[in-house]
Amino acid sequence: MRQILFAGVIGMFLTVVGTPLLIKLLARKGYGQFIRDDGPRGHAGKKGTPTMGGVSFILATLVAYALTKVITGEEPSFSGLLVLFLMAGMGLVGYLDDYIKIVKRRSLGLRAKAKMAGQLIVGIAFAVLALQFKDSRDLTPASTKLSFVTDFGWSIGPVLFVVWALFMILALSNGVNLTDGLDGLATGAAVMVFGAYTFIGVWQFQESCAMAADLTNPNACFEVRDPLDLAVVASALMGACFGFLWWNTSPAKIFMGDTGSLALGGALAGLAICSRTELLVALLGGLFVLITMSVVIQVGSFKLTGKRVFRMAPLQHHFELKGWSEVLVVVRFWIIQGMCVIVGLGLFYAGWAADK
Repeated sequence: MRQILFAGVIGMFLTVVGTPLLIKLLARKGYGQFIRDDGPRGHAGKKGTPTMGGVSFILATLVAYALTKVITGEEPSFSGLLVLFLMAGMGLVGYLDDYIKIVKRRSLGLRAKAKMAGQLIVGIAFAVLALQFKDSRDLTPASTKLSFVTDFGWSIGPVLFVVWALFMILALSNGVNLTDGLDGLATGAAVMVFGAYTFIGVWQFQESCAMAADLTNPNACFEVRDPLDLAVVASALMGACFGFLWWNTSPAKIFMGDTGSLALGGALAGLAICSRTELLVALLGGLFVLITMSVVIQVGSFKLTGKRVFRMAPLQHHFELKGWSEVLVVVRFWIIQGMCVIVGLGLFYAGWAADK
């Protein structure tokens, strides 16, 4: 369990100390945020704030994980490395998008097809690799069965699994990206979800079928390949995001950019797939789902009826235009996210207890 503590503390320390250095570097190079002309008027003052801050917590997470392994002498797991690969790969796609925005001085970076291609390449590589690397109990990092608290139903096969994994990766990455519209909103929400996955990983390790003395009821334990190492990854992410929040909260000194939002979405999808909680993540990350649905509803309503349901989408901007201050929106949305995590963890425990 020392690994979890070390990973979280090191991740937080690195972003608290390292992010100001990144801010100075980005400011010196003129890598500032461009603001959409059709966005809320109050956001105009954020123009020029350093972006691509996701580099800070991506590197902090990778270093925290590596140092934790060196300090404790524990070997890294394939599950943990795959989640980190997905995070870094999606972050690289986001970095290219941010870089083009800055160099060409426009609010849109990579072309839609190029951005999608990058996400698909990283996502497919993760999904294919996640079905390899069997351990001594023939468990791979991912399973071809759907899962909520544990796997259920029949196998959907490797091809459909890749499609399903891609859907999750794209949905969560874009969900975090849409949420990242106010200072600290996406970062604070991510801290809560990664905290939940730290708990889930520890619980799955303690109740692992590999450690169970009685296997007469296989549903009473968790068949997850590397639950403790997934908790280490989640802890490193939680700590790194928590430290980044010190600089990202209102008034933000730096934005995570697509570099950060795509990386966080990828990490969430990877943790959900490898911990066998694929459907549960929709509740644990409820705020990301809610904000994504607001965009879907807005676009769908306008195309079908020519009318808008919200004053502006994503949802956080609707409340800004209703007169809520940015800080008020962020805090209340954090409360919503906190409730989603509490309910999600409650269902996770209830699902385990029902089979116990």
